[in-house]
Amino acid sequence: MSMTVLRAGLLSCIQDRGRGGHAADGIGRSGPLDEVAARLANALAGNAADAAVLEISLHGPSLRFDGAATVALTGGLVDGRLDGRPFASWRPVAIGAGSVLDLGTVRHGARAYLAIAGGIAVDPVLGSRATDLHAGLGPFGGRALLAGDRLASGPAQPLRLDRRWSLDPQPWLDPASGEPIALIGGRHLDALTPAARTALWSTRWRISASSDRVGFRLDGATLALREPIEAVSEPVAPGTLQLPPGGRPIALMAEHPTTGGYPRIGQIAAVDLPRLAQLRPGDAFSFEEIDVDTAQARYLWRERRLAALIAAIGERLR
Repeated sequence: MSMTVLRAGLLSCIQDRGRGGHAADGIGRSGPLDEVAARLANALAGNAADAAVLEISLHGPSLRFDGAATVALTGGLVDGRLDGRPFASWRPVAIGAGSVLDLGTVRHGARAYLAIAGGIAVDPVLGSRATDLHAGLGPFGGRALLAGDRLASGPAQPLRLDRRWSLDPQPWLDPASGEPIALIGGRHLDALTPAARTALWSTRWRISASSDRVGFRLDGATLALREPIEAVSEPVAPGTLQLPPGGRPIALMAEHPTTGGYPRIGQIAAVDLPRLAQLRPGDAFSFEEIDVDTAQARYLWRERRLAALIAAIGERLR
């Protein structure tokens, strides 16, 4: 089965679980910004967890299906239409040959994930089908989709579909909850002035319009160091909170560089990165200080819930 891109959307790109094992060569992992939504989309389409999906940012594409397919859309809630009729997300949906799926504005959240049964079949680059837009690696030369692109899907197993059933997105998508983002203090936290440390925890930070898949720039307070730091470039990870000379923090995201020389004032807990990924430019949030043990406990609790849910979805589809 293949699809033709009629309209590309604002920023639509192919992602799998990421390009691991190449950090020593300066090549980052990439992968989906909201990896939980991507995993659930694959589960609903009957795919393995590492199947390639389409990540959609803020406004989606229009796709013509040249053959019958089963798809699932998760993440942010999208104004979608299938052949002019409302399209349901957070459930598997059968699509007939010749149908057009038009995905419009992501109206709740920032990113959605479209999985096709069988996965999107593109050649891996360095062992992964993930697109790294900043490095220009991955499908289509590492770029976002353009009108006229064609996407194929791999072999798919028959699924047992129930039109009356869908997942409740609330436990996995709640960008308007107002809950703080968990932050572990970084090695340079103590280098902040007392006023800056207070501001880090008390400020309502906003996602800057200049944010991208490399990092989310945060607008709010300007943080200052007690004295300049001559930092050595060190390994960084998704969620590392860096402080560049201008004093406005940057939260590194999926396409982050493998090393960085800015002071590292914190590390966003991995369990909260999907929530951060669903914030739109202008959305506000605050940080909550937690320790490593608490962050790990929250992550493991989430993973147990997610594994149980994915297993239950698999049973329902068989």
